[in-house]
Amino acid sequence: MCSGGVDPSQMAYGLADDAMDEYLRMGATTASICLENFVDGIIHLFQDEYLIRPTPEDLQRLLNIGELQGFPGMIGSIDCMHWEWKNCPTAWKGQYSRTYNDLNVLDRSPVFDDILEGRAPKVSYFVNGCQYHMAYYLTDGIYPKCATFIQSISRPQGPKASLFANCQEGVRKDIERAFGVLQARFAIVRNLALYWDKAKIGKIMRACIILHNMIIDDERDQCTQYDFSEFVEGEGSETSQVDYTYSTETTTNVNNMMVNRARVRAERMHQQLKADLVEHIWLKFRTT
Repeated sequence: MCSGGVDPSQMAYGLADDAMDEYLRMGATTASICLENFVDGIIHLFQDEYLIRPTPEDLQRLLNIGELQGFPGMIGSIDCMHWEWKNCPTAWKGQYSRTYNDLNVLDRSPVFDDILEGRAPKVSYFVNGCQYHMAYYLTDGIYPKCATFIQSISRPQGPKASLFANCQEGVRKDIERAFGVLQARFAIVRNLALYWDKAKIGKIMRACIILHNMIIDDERDQCTQYDFSEFVEGEGSETSQVDYTYSTETTTNVNNMMVNRARVRAERMHQQLKADLVEHIWLKFRTT
């Protein structure tokens, strides 16, 4: 693949191609090719294992974590990390900074494709005595009021709303910490992107995420802060559950996709779920 450790140093420390040419006696072009080969190798060997959609078992673990944090049915937080392109052509200057905000990235993202096409595993959970069947993400205020998004309360009035806002914003810090850890491990994505080719920039980001996921998978059992001993099958009627018997090989058609799209974007369901979560958080975490 390559030798001398140039590509890991470039990824870990964000060095330019010619930063170590005197020390390693390697030209900038060779260092660039070395990095590209390393990135291609990581993607080819490990993408199918460390860059895939969650399995039902992974989804159940995420639901259990959400339940422990006070948000039944929550499978994580969603946000965007913007990586500035130093060598963006002059003719394109400003286009991406203006138009590629979180919502535009979301529109291009396949994150909800499985739900829209009926391939996502079914889940069920209870909040404040009401049963729901669609998992959701915690987000900031820019995202729309959909059944799959739960934002904080920007100007909370009263103790219930204030407690909910504090809990939601505290849990949502996980996504910012994840971006922070990714950038701390791989300074190449913290600094300006130096390459000209957009495809190469995308591959570098993908390789960093794969390596990041490998580290998380290796350290998960040793470093987890959650105790899942209370999640015993048959105990706790409010425990979020994944339906393992549901077939994800559903044949899709336009009508089903439109129905699923309406379910995802249902603002009324969003409002009801958010109100139930406010009550649930109050009952779970209020101080007496």
